Amino acid sequence: MTAAPNSSLRERKKRRTRQALIDTALELFTRRGFGGVTLDELCEEVEVSKRTFFRTFTSKEDVAMAPDQDLWRAFLEELETADPGALPVVELGRDALLAALERMDDEGWARRMLLSRRLAERTPSMGAHGLQFCEATTQEALAILDRRFGLGGPDDLRPRLAVDMLIAAFRGALASWVARADEADAEDGSGGFELPTAGELVDRLREAVAALPGGLALTVTPH
Repeated sequence: MTAAPNSSLRERKKRRTRQALIDTALELFTRRGFGGVTLDELCEEVEVSKRTFFRTFTSKEDVAMAPDQDLWRAFLEELETADPGALPVVELGRDALLAALERMDDEGWARRMLLSRRLAERTPSMGAHGLQFCEATTQEALAILDRRFGLGGPDDLRPRLAVDMLIAAFRGALASWVARADEADAEDGSGGFELPTAGELVDRLREAVAALPGGLALTVTPH
């Protein structure tokens, strides 16, 4: 009778520990540089063992990129259950990504995302980790499109191109979102500027997808 409450308590504790690792890592990496913080120091700051760390993350790069990775994992979950109607693939993906962004409702997510992207811009190993994660996410998205809608085959590059276009649109939106924060920070000078919100990123993503060329006409239907 007590298994479920105990399980729920353990899950909440795991989530709190995971969040503490992400927040602490991003703050330390931002202040001292990615290479200026060891994994031992991070774990000591959060008061967890390295064994606990490796139950959740694979590396320093992994924890530093958690805000971005959380978004794309939510995207895959949304794509798995999305109602296609008769949308082009890029628009289906856009709606799934917008739904994933809406799930990033923690007010601290935008700040964590901003810190993570700024770190990635000056940390080559994070860039390499991001490329690996991006390719893995792309392959999972293609598998979902194939399983649910029968899209994609050995000679059909269109689903891959559609997913690549969506990712490119998001990267463009994210880059302009970060740039706006950088400009505001430079103008303010004190670090007390107003952070860009997840809602602003949603608006930029909509604009970026709308700017994509319309030549890739691949429409999804239930399989």
